[in-house]
Amino acid sequence: MILGWGTAMKATRKSKTRTTGKLRIGNDWNAISIIALAQSNPLKAVAEFVENSIDAGARHITIVRGKEQGESYLLITDDGEGIRKNVDGVPDFRFVATHICDSFKKNIKADGIRAIQGEFGIGLLSFWTLGETLYLASSSTAGRNYQMRMDRDDPSYRIKTLRSLLPCEGTELKVKPLLPGIRSFTGEKLELFLASELRDRIRDSGVLITVIDRQTRKQYSVVPRQFDGKLLHQLPSIPTPNGEIYLELYLTNSGRGEVGLYRSGTRVLTNFADLETTSNSVWDSGNLEGIVDAPFLTLTPGTRSGLIRDAQFLTFSEALVPLTQHLTQIVEEHRRAEDERSSERMLKRLRRAFREAILSLPVEDYDWFEIHKQVHASGQGHDVSNGADGDYSAESLDDEAFPGQAAADRTQKDFFEFPGPLFSVRISPVSSIAPVGQSHTLRAVCRDKSRRTVNDGLTFSWELIEGTAVFTTQNDEMLTFTAPADPGLVRIRVTVTQGDVSCSDEAAVTITDQLLDAHGGHRSTPAQGLPGYTLEHAPNILWRSRYDAERNLIVVNNGHRDFVYANRNTALKLRYIARLYAKELVQRNFPGASAGDLLERMIELTLYMEENLR
Repeated sequence: MILGWGTAMKATRKSKTRTTGKLRIGNDWNAISIIALAQSNPLKAVAEFVENSIDAGARHITIVRGKEQGESYLLITDDGEGIRKNVDGVPDFRFVATHICDSFKKNIKADGIRAIQGEFGIGLLSFWTLGETLYLASSSTAGRNYQMRMDRDDPSYRIKTLRSLLPCEGTELKVKPLLPGIRSFTGEKLELFLASELRDRIRDSGVLITVIDRQTRKQYSVVPRQFDGKLLHQLPSIPTPNGEIYLELYLTNSGRGEVGLYRSGTRVLTNFADLETTSNSVWDSGNLEGIVDAPFLTLTPGTRSGLIRDAQFLTFSEALVPLTQHLTQIVEEHRRAEDERSSERMLKRLRRAFREAILSLPVEDYDWFEIHKQVHASGQGHDVSNGADGDYSAESLDDEAFPGQAAADRTQKDFFEFPGPLFSVRISPVSSIAPVGQSHTLRAVCRDKSRRTVNDGLTFSWELIEGTAVFTTQNDEMLTFTAPADPGLVRIRVTVTQGDVSCSDEAAVTITDQLLDAHGGHRSTPAQGLPGYTLEHAPNILWRSRYDAERNLIVVNNGHRDFVYANRNTALKLRYIARLYAKELVQRNFPGASAGDLLERMIELTLYMEENLR
């Protein structure tokens, strides 16, 4: 019993000694395999190889994608310091192969040296995601070349001396054959990835990286990515106890902008908005692009594309709160300003489209610009009694309909804008109605390529191509004809010649004995010119638009479901607002007309307006 009790006491003491201890690897090769396969992105693996070259002081790095003996390969060469040497001056490949997860870079960083990436000692193993075999070559101090070979899924390594006349400058790394799943691993894709992934590292180190794709016979220079937006100056500095956060942010209108998260110049996340702490904020608005660089963040060792949520990350998140609020104000102001500019551009396009539509339609029906009275009073016009317009050009319409900007525009035109050679001709109106037996007038509007009115050196020839009509005057800019006694359709063509240039256009005139009462017997309000438009957010009301007579504005409800649908792209939005314009202008300028007549007028105006809506 005593012996048994003593044995039990020893077992108890032995059990107590096992309650504490140190972790250790139970299966070294299994651990190495897990580490080697932790990097899931082969492009990221190439970026790590390039970073090793930059850390070794390389000034030139060349990446070659090619094929030899039917096997595809990837070759990376640099002119850096090469593999560290042992006491005999020979590249210490044995140290590299036997000190996985024991990086000397970590010790260098501990001594205060910055701008060095990597600290886990596992970058070399990422070749498993690229190909089957790694060949790493470097020269000794005596000029002899040595090479280490490592195979995928093989725990051994082999070192040999290479027979070559010239020493290997820096380091030469080759992976072959490449895995079948990365056949789309093109030189262009490498160039684009490295330009973003190592943007600041390339820019700060000044290294020149060349990608040669021998399979597509193309060569690329890796240039640090440039952003297209407007640089935000005077952003507040963000100091933290762990170091300062560097910002380089740009405003963009694309709606697809992304802000990358970097650590010491190397990209960690492609889109900063992927962090759960920044979701549903200004960071995922699509109006910002650029970089946020926090050198103190802790990365996940395997992929180096994830973050450890430690105290440094908490400090980083808290420091971004005031910056996020500041950026939100900037983006909101930018959106308001952009909406105003977009509205101005859209209104200019609408004015141009409606101006061209007016040229194509009967002036006696579509006279919202009051152009006849104003042109006649200025002494510029012709007889307009039968539908002939005065100086009914694009410029005159702008001046008469939008007098606020006419004076400044006219000064510029008098100074340097002179019409060029004839480019096009248009009959005004191109579609009209004439009573039987009455006279009707058409005019040919001639323009150059920049849509300026051309008046000199022109020869006009009018011809009847369908129907019957008697021309009173012809071979001139204006044509007056007498309509036949019977209803029908008359089609007329004009051909204008200037030197060797000849242009033509056709017009259709409906001859009828029953005319529509265009304005329902009276016009309730005088014409005021083409109105502008403004937006009003009223999502709970069904009206799409309404006319504000006091301000001569069309108010568009941007909360209506149709506006929200049309707002998906600019062209659709432009067409939607143009149709609202047509609705409001027809409704206002044909008071008293029946519903059917209003619809007829709207179809007519929309047809000719949308033809010129660009």
